[in-house]
Amino acid sequence: MDLRIFTEPQQGAGYDDLLRVARAAEAAGYDAFFRSDHYLKMGDVSGEPGPTDAWITLAGLARETSTIRLGTLVNSATFRLPGPLAVAVAQVDAMSGGRVELGLGAGWFESEHAAYGIPFPGLGERFDRLTEQLEILTGLWGTPAGGRYCFDGAHYTLTDSPALPKPVQSPLPVIVGGHGKKRTPELAARFAAEINIAFSPADVVAAQFERVDAACQAIGRDPKELVRSAAHTIAVGRNDAEVARRAEAAGRSPEDLSGSPVAGTVAQVVDALGTWREQTGITRIYLQLLDLTDLDQLELIASEVAPQLRRP
Repeated sequence: MDLRIFTEPQQGAGYDDLLRVARAAEAAGYDAFFRSDHYLKMGDVSGEPGPTDAWITLAGLARETSTIRLGTLVNSATFRLPGPLAVAVAQVDAMSGGRVELGLGAGWFESEHAAYGIPFPGLGERFDRLTEQLEILTGLWGTPAGGRYCFDGAHYTLTDSPALPKPVQSPLPVIVGGHGKKRTPELAARFAAEINIAFSPADVVAAQFERVDAACQAIGRDPKELVRSAAHTIAVGRNDAEVARRAEAAGRSPEDLSGSPVAGTVAQVVDALGTWREQTGITRIYLQLLDLTDLDQLELIASEVAPQLRRP
């Protein structure tokens, strides 16, 4: 099972904080370092020093790491125009030597849009824009060298685009996630290399994966082509007291995290992830690290949990 580190810098982190975690994750052998794409803090935290831009952060990390994969979980389609986003992602992929993945969603946090002057249309239009953005991004990157790309949609129009630059990876992995019962599975089937369901019980995750399987079959795609992943908050310790301390540092209690398969002692987490793998078919999990100062927790998971997940 792939283990990926997932951070929420809008809760209060600067670039140096993220670099420290990314380098520690790389040294410990984690598969990837991901970050959220938000401009406003959530809950009872200061959020200082303030938000950082996802792709500016990843561009810096691309040059200051060497092996770990980098990405977003997930970008909001309301934040950026698809053409400039395609350019930025392709450039960062080149800067990293082909280590970038793009998670893209419809956007949901209305307050951050109001705080930074970003239009926030209704849910239906946000999904329409997400669909067009996925069509444009994959269309631009998939246009043969020397070709031109055009798109005429309800929200975006591209005329005679040279479709440059190209990512190093072809295709660059796209991640789609969410709980929508119809449009989300359809988008995952059409565009995604990975389907991610975050912060949900195993039965909910399994049910959504079944919808994605059906959507793939409806368009003639093999469902096995998609990586299946989940995301959960971590609080892993050598004993119950350490678990409680880490949960509290993340602003939670052990009871709050009772549904997370990556909250508990090492033995409990290994057992829980094994059960999740059997029940849902996940082969990848994003470990939401809320206390970015706790690099010891990353070392603990890498040294004592990860090896047991690799056993037959």
